[in-house]
Amino acid sequence: MKRKRFRGLSFIAGLMTAAMALTACGGDSGGGDDGGDKDLTIGYISWDENIALANLFKVQLEQRGYSVELKQLDAGPTFQALSQGDIDLFQDAWLPITHEDYWEQHKDKVEDLGTWYTGATLNIAVPAYVDEVDSIADLAEHADMFDGTITGIEPGAGLTRITQDEVIPGYGLDGKLSLQTSSTTAMLTELDSAIKAEEPIVVTLWHPHWAYSRYDLKDLEDPEGLMGEGEEIHNVGRKGFSEDFPELAEMLKSFTMSDEMLASLEDAIQQAGTGNELQAVEEWSEENKEALDEIFGDL
Repeated sequence: MKRKRFRGLSFIAGLMTAAMALTACGGDSGGGDDGGDKDLTIGYISWDENIALANLFKVQLEQRGYSVELKQLDAGPTFQALSQGDIDLFQDAWLPITHEDYWEQHKDKVEDLGTWYTGATLNIAVPAYVDEVDSIADLAEHADMFDGTITGIEPGAGLTRITQDEVIPGYGLDGKLSLQTSSTTAMLTELDSAIKAEEPIVVTLWHPHWAYSRYDLKDLEDPEGLMGEGEEIHNVGRKGFSEDFPELAEMLKSFTMSDEMLASLEDAIQQAGTGNELQAVEEWSEENKEALDEIFGDL
């Protein structure tokens, strides 16, 4: 399953499109959130788009008088923390499929603050040089090529659940391929090592992700449609978020990022290396200050 890429859009055009949308919604009305409490806790999972967005918002909001704490959690605990009011904001809710179970459990105790990315997909991918496999259905015949392993991510991820409960049985892979769960970082490390050695590997991956820009990868076709259709990525707040942060809530409901924007930000973080995420975002923000000032305004 291959998702459409918007390569015709320029990076700055993507930034300014988001800026105009936010200006139209009144996000630059000034004065902050009624001069009240600006302490904010953003929860995030270890998916690269979420790491990028959480750090971007920390940098931009703190420049505007907020005090922002970041908390990394797995997906399930993140939704639980939102519903209990232990965190204020989560920016990587994949709906309607990936995080469906968590959403159904907690949706009455949280606020949907809108979609910032459309066309997100879950995928099973291999390096483009693996000529023998073009479809998930081909994996059964070539399981030995991958040492009987699909290299996956966190055990609690929706992508993990779908791969384990839908894809493996649905394509007759039981007893031939098993899903190895660990972490997103570990998966990417194994992917990088395999590609450098030009060895076959099959991984669970998703769009948007910087790996598609760095490596020549092939999303395996999904003729049974078990990976689901394209999804939307939502901002989700705790109950009462819009009341406590009215201007920020309004801004979030119109905030969007293009592929070009996200790829540029993620690449800056990856180039900086683990532990330097905030510094990378600060430098990226300075390089794109004019456009970001239009987006975030006078919150």
